Amino acid sequence: MQSAGFSLERFTLHMMTLYSGTTCPFSQRCRIVLYEKGMDFQIVDVDLYNKPEDIAVMNPYNRVPILVERDLQLYESNIINEYIDERFPHPQLMPADPVMRARARLFLYRFEMELFSQIDLLEGSSAKNAEKARNVIRESLVQMAPVFAKQKFMLGEEFSMLDVAIAPLLWRLDHYQIALPRQAAPLLKYAERLFSRQAFIDSMTPSEKAMRK
Repeated sequence: MQSAGFSLERFTLHMMTLYSGTTCPFSQRCRIVLYEKGMDFQIVDVDLYNKPEDIAVMNPYNRVPILVERDLQLYESNIINEYIDERFPHPQLMPADPVMRARARLFLYRFEMELFSQIDLLEGSSAKNAEKARNVIRESLVQMAPVFAKQKFMLGEEFSMLDVAIAPLLWRLDHYQIALPRQAAPLLKYAERLFSRQAFIDSMTPSEKAMRK
């Protein structure tokens, strides 16, 4: 079940409600996980340029995504997604083994620090800073590319939370005007594998679909 709207009245239903920005890559991560799990949930679209006051009440940083389930309110996409993964363990998206899970969390942290930290610079700063951010993202992705000549997904043959985390950025490369060189071909093939998953297709808003020709 999915619904969209701008009023943030408290839902009395006991299903998860995701407050989601229609163009927000972090919100898209959570939408992907919800669709991968194939569960009942509700999506409330939030206008990022005219946020309802409730958002700042639910998240002191006044950002989406926010997940609400009964008395629980969570923010930050990776925290939300780990909660959903533990609450609905099939299919499992974080590795079961504690060592592998810790490594996965480290990768997620690196994505935030090295890639996603640049997104604000791309969207709201000077042309010089935006170009610098594009270069940082481009270089990081090029370094990552050889991995995908040997394996299907980030952790091997199985789709995982790492693939969820990076997919919204890869989808937005055209939108962010980031062109990758030829040596990044394995990464672009990997991106196509992510984009062809039903949960990814279902996760997209009309605004996100319009980001790629």
